[in-house]
Amino acid sequence: KTELSLTQNISQIRSKIMASTEGFAAVFYSEPSVLGLLANVISAFLVCLQNFSSAQSNVQPEGVENILAGNLLNIDPRNDGGFTAGAVAFLVVNIFLMILASYSNLVLLSLTAVMEVLIVCFLLFTLESLPVPLEIVMLTIFSILCIYGAAASLANCIFGKELILMGPSLLRAETVKEAPTSPPCINPSSHQTSGLRTIAEKLNAGGVCGVPTDTVYALAASCKHPEAIEKIYRIKDRPQEKPICIFISNVDQLRAAAPPFSPLLWEFMENVYPGGVGCIVKKGDWLKTLGVGDGYDRVGTKDSIMIRVPDQTITVHLIDMTGPLAITSANPSGETDSTHHDMVISRLGHWLDGVLCDGQSNEVVASTVVNCTKIDEGDITILREGCVPAAKVMHIFERVKNQIV
Repeated sequence: KTELSLTQNISQIRSKIMASTEGFAAVFYSEPSVLGLLANVISAFLVCLQNFSSAQSNVQPEGVENILAGNLLNIDPRNDGGFTAGAVAFLVVNIFLMILASYSNLVLLSLTAVMEVLIVCFLLFTLESLPVPLEIVMLTIFSILCIYGAAASLANCIFGKELILMGPSLLRAETVKEAPTSPPCINPSSHQTSGLRTIAEKLNAGGVCGVPTDTVYALAASCKHPEAIEKIYRIKDRPQEKPICIFISNVDQLRAAAPPFSPLLWEFMENVYPGGVGCIVKKGDWLKTLGVGDGYDRVGTKDSIMIRVPDQTITVHLIDMTGPLAITSANPSGETDSTHHDMVISRLGHWLDGVLCDGQSNEVVASTVVNCTKIDEGDITILREGCVPAAKVMHIFERVKNQIV
């Protein structure tokens, strides 16, 4: 009587739990809640306990034929055609799930394999040939895998790493690796002396290269090669009426060329160089002394030219190796500035002889351009406000002018 009572109580508990869950299959093939998963695990344990109690007492509780058949299923072995067809269909579907699980991890594969055996148990029930020991073993394994899988998934998800092993995948999807494409031009690193020397050699040979500056990336050509400067216009599709400026390495280099600048202009340049301010001054033969050479007619306008001293060690060293460089921003005309060497390579690399790679640029906008051709009359004009605010430039000019006067 005691054994019969125990079996019936367990059956009642199991019935209540099973009524609040989605069934065993939902644990594996959908995304049940944690409470639903826990209920299924407890139910599986109670099934094992109920079966064990029934086997010991040789009593089938509440008229149940087999545990897996449960009174909740309401299946009559004499009228089970539809159930059999559904079980066979699920058996086939689960085979595909096993294949998919083999690409995931060992635990999931084991769960799908156990589910396959459980479906076979259902089919054996329809034949009234379900061995009780098989039922006990499979439900026990099923419960263990549920508990282990739930604990492993929860722990690994919470801590963001695989604390509890889920096992490797048995199959791996082969990914076709694309053959690496060679860059359209050489792209040495600015952090290596050899890279800087390589770009300098290209420029001295009449090439056009992308280089980093203290603002955005620029296209550079040696002022000794007018054909290279002309090539910049073609690469950028730059209108001919837009002049190209020059970069020099320091103010002393400019002083050595002895241009006829007023003390006010010299003092103003000393305060804005090196940095993101370019000064437009009147042209003269002193440019040839500076090292502009044959590119004299291709830089600036007929009467004026913009000169800038970059506040960038790499660019300054490069200029020391090549002489003054004709410079313009490294972007197709009318488009945004290039702020990374990858942008230069992807946009213009097919037409360049090389790109000196220095990562992200220091600024996202170009330099500020100041017209200083009338500075002796006490006036300068901001033609383009860039990385240096116009107010700051005017403040420097007023301070310098007051000092000179």
